[in-house]
Amino acid sequence: MKSVMRWLILLFFISGGLAHFLFVDDFAAIVPPMLPFPKWVVWATGVFELAIAPLIFVLSLRVKVGRVMALYCLAVLPANIYQLYLESGGPDSDTTLLWLRIPLQFVLIGAILWATGDDRRRVIRLNDNNVTTTRG
Repeated sequence: MKSVMRWLILLFFISGGLAHFLFVDDFAAIVPPMLPFPKWVVWATGVFELAIAPLIFVLSLRVKVGRVMALYCLAVLPANIYQLYLESGGPDSDTTLLWLRIPLQFVLIGAILWATGDDRRRVIRLNDNNVTTTRG
């Protein structure tokens, strides 16, 4: 199941990274104004998404890559919130998907951390006076 999730994460990051180059102006419009050079931010984040996505399959890097991906998802959360702020003003604006995207960002983070978690970790269980170690 984790393998399937890693493939979905790969597809998500690759498609997102490509979208940064196909829809530069749309992405630049949601870069919060405190960040300079919005198009450069969009291009840099697109390159980042394309570069990190395949690294999810490098076993020796997987746990660290997952943590970096999760932090990245937190880092771009302000852009999602800013887009919601921009588009929630008019009477014709349907912001349902934008509202859903914010909690779904945390679901994505959880999925990334789960799919890239260390499968070799051990769980320590205390049974009366002895300690048992099992794979978790």
